[in-house]
Amino acid sequence: MTTTDDQLIEWDSGTAYDLFASLVVLHDPEKYGLRGSWAAGVRSRLPAAEREFLQRVKGIIWPMRWVYLLPAPKDAATALAVLGDLSAEGRLTALTSGLPATAEPLLHTVATRGEWSEPELRELMSLMQEKDWRLQPAAAVRKTATDVLNLWANPVANADRLLSALECYHEVFFAEEEARIRPQLDIALARAQGLATRLPQAALLEELSQGLRLAYDDRRSRVLVLAPSFWATPFVILTSMRDDKALFIYGARPADASLVPGDLVPDALYQALKALADPTRLRILRYLSDEPMTPAQLARRLRLRSPTVIHHLDALRLARLVIITLEPAGRRYAVRPDAVAAVFDLLTGFLAGEE
Repeated sequence: MTTTDDQLIEWDSGTAYDLFASLVVLHDPEKYGLRGSWAAGVRSRLPAAEREFLQRVKGIIWPMRWVYLLPAPKDAATALAVLGDLSAEGRLTALTSGLPATAEPLLHTVATRGEWSEPELRELMSLMQEKDWRLQPAAAVRKTATDVLNLWANPVANADRLLSALECYHEVFFAEEEARIRPQLDIALARAQGLATRLPQAALLEELSQGLRLAYDDRRSRVLVLAPSFWATPFVILTSMRDDKALFIYGARPADASLVPGDLVPDALYQALKALADPTRLRILRYLSDEPMTPAQLARRLRLRSPTVIHHLDALRLARLVIITLEPAGRRYAVRPDAVAAVFDLLTGFLAGEE
């Protein structure tokens, strides 16, 4: 553990983080820049029952806080073994640990009764909107809360089905993938530890996140846990723990690598060239080169609807071309320094490389 800017940094690593991150990416490939046909091919390896069940619960299984508490080596086998030893409600608690701790009494009540009511749905939605779901549309929060309550209304059967589906996913895909990504996680961890010795915390987090700035100072978390993830790249998973810690999962996939094993074209190169090929995105980059702007400011400048502008900004973020500054009032975007030059360096290296 090291100290930087009066905040302790704790290092963590394990392929179990990617066991669950990969499930999210495979079920929402467009958001993460993954070819939908390849993602569908991976999902098709699962038997129909397990595939359909994971599809139904994909939006509520987010156990990153629980993964942090796993014993070493925090790999998929360890996660599945620990899940197998838990009770049905304990297993659901672990796999839905992204929910607020204040929701646990409600969920256990639903599990005991075997059904839920509309007031309980509204209560769960309220608890969620106080935490990580506060920026989500009400309809999306309602759907997620409904899925959670349906899962908890039949805890024994659903906990068994979840474990079976995860074991099957590990067998047909992730065991082999785990062997591929483990060395990259080790390299990313060592690199981050080296950066931490010479960068202030804000610069360290911006570098590891490939373009995220936090414009507010939240010292409620005395310890910041940093862990690499191959599948989450270039996005960041930032969540508060249930003590004085915060978990910051950063991207570990190199710029010259791809999510698809054996794919010759690097993800970062393809995503950047795709982003740069759109005239609206080029205009956005030009405006952001002059000054940082919010999505609303860009929408007025471009005379486009805000959702359309946000869609383009998401593509630029995926391509690692912009910096997002998270402020109390919202988000502000700027061009990432040297990002365009890095794209052309990557292109030059790719064209000069060998098969």
